[in-house]
Amino acid sequence: MNVLEAIATRRSIRKFTAEAVSEENINTMLQAAMAAPSAGNEQPWQFIVIDDKAQLEKTAKLSPYIGMAAKAPLAIMVLGDRSVEKYPGNWMLDCSAAIQNLLLAAHGEGLGAVWCGLWPEEDRVEAARTLVKAPENAVPLAVIVLGHPDQNLKPQDRYDASRVHRNLW
Repeated sequence: MNVLEAIATRRSIRKFTAEAVSEENINTMLQAAMAAPSAGNEQPWQFIVIDDKAQLEKTAKLSPYIGMAAKAPLAIMVLGDRSVEKYPGNWMLDCSAAIQNLLLAAHGEGLGAVWCGLWPEEDRVEAARTLVKAPENAVPLAVIVLGHPDQNLKPQDRYDASRVHRNLW
């Protein structure tokens, strides 16, 4: 599938089969994530691959929006590493670009995924940091819940010409 098709057909998938995600798929997604642009090429991301069932069940409790992780075979937590920042504050933008690449790679691999935010909710950030034993300089941004899809959502055309301005508002 080409990149425009991937963008147009990717959907947030919240139901997964029990089938495990292969190491090859995991590596492909992480390679795509780490190919994202970043301010000053600082690449401030860290990734925690979560595939232990007990850890997935704990991950599902980090936020009311991550419940599907308890039944998924895989989640990847994306954290911003503030210790490598050249341009403070850009870690969130850089990690978001990495997440988008990861989501598109998952879709290209035939997997389903959903982006579940943690940051800027401090209670969720601290609970996530504690769960994965991350250092203070690592800020949990989001959990991407992944697996083989157990639902088939149709593409949606979300283009809205009223939100496009040229030169001035």
